[in-house]
Amino acid sequence: MDILINSGRTVPFLGTRKKLISQIIKKGHNVTLTGYQKGYEQEIEDMGAFFVKMPLNRSGLNPIKDLKLLLDYYKLIKVNHIEVVHSYTIKPNIYGTIAARLAGVKEIYPTLNGIGYAFTGKGLKAKMVRIVASILYKITFKCSKMVFFHNMDDIHEMVNRRLINRSKCVLINGSGIDMDYYKEERMPEIFSSFVLISRLLKAKGILEYVNAARIVKKKHKNIVFKLVGPTDPNPTGISLKDIQPYIDEGTIMYCGGQTDVRPFLRESSVVVLPSYREGLAHTILEAMATGRAILTTDVPGCRETVINGKNGFLVKPYNAEDLAEKMTRMIEDPLAVSKMGKVSLYIAKERFEVNKVNYVIITTMNL
Repeated sequence: MDILINSGRTVPFLGTRKKLISQIIKKGHNVTLTGYQKGYEQEIEDMGAFFVKMPLNRSGLNPIKDLKLLLDYYKLIKVNHIEVVHSYTIKPNIYGTIAARLAGVKEIYPTLNGIGYAFTGKGLKAKMVRIVASILYKITFKCSKMVFFHNMDDIHEMVNRRLINRSKCVLINGSGIDMDYYKEERMPEIFSSFVLISRLLKAKGILEYVNAARIVKKKHKNIVFKLVGPTDPNPTGISLKDIQPYIDEGTIMYCGGQTDVRPFLRESSVVVLPSYREGLAHTILEAMATGRAILTTDVPGCRETVINGKNGFLVKPYNAEDLAEKMTRMIEDPLAVSKMGKVSLYIAKERFEVNKVNYVIITTMNL
């Protein structure tokens, strides 16, 4: 069969879905992958797939550009006689799905990685985006055969808003984690650092993290707080200017965007993600596969990864003080942190191993 897989950012998509693509190809199917980042054509071709760049502006609200994106998807589907369309992230999900339906494709399977700014943002702009997104999602879900979700809260949200019928929803454990790539690492002998790995978005809890670090540093001056990730044009993006005071005073160590985060996981005892909401946070899965304790918020997409007090702690969202208190507890009890890391590894193997997740996706799509 000829299968189209639509993504947004090519780099993270390849990092999390490479095994899925390979497994689909091994079953004898032809795969075309779309994304808006060029430069990875050779890597994709080496996998046995094809790559087509799409004019996708993730944060833009220009209807003319979005219409062009829809038409480009439509042309690609018609020219390549695509039989199955599988999509990720909001614009590929919406416009890729609608284009597929217009082109006569019946096997359409979008993936809701998370409900994102459209449903979590506050203010007038967010409200307008939510109204438009709701209309487009309702059309998208109606055009789809089945829809993959990363957590039950998002399923309930979409069902309660009457955007989708529950019978079309398939729950998967995120994108899964490749435990051949993210291997268990020995915990540092001396508790020395925390790390947050994320794009610089307000919704990821960046400001809570740096403010919690400032609180903890008053008592534990030698603890290092690393921040790893690039800036992002998202409406909730945080600029380097916003965190520069924390860098200048020595509260955090900003390490920029990285193509390989494993060294940062290896060097840290605890991985932190004070996000306001996720689909299912892949950063946490990477940390768990490495054998690290977790500090994350008690919100959808994060709470699914932590058994509170067993492999880490769940903290209150928007609350730097609670985050700082849990950080202090972990610094002062490194033996407990080491045990938490072992539990994280066990949970990753049992629930989130990538082949288990891919099996559900492939069988659902009858491949």
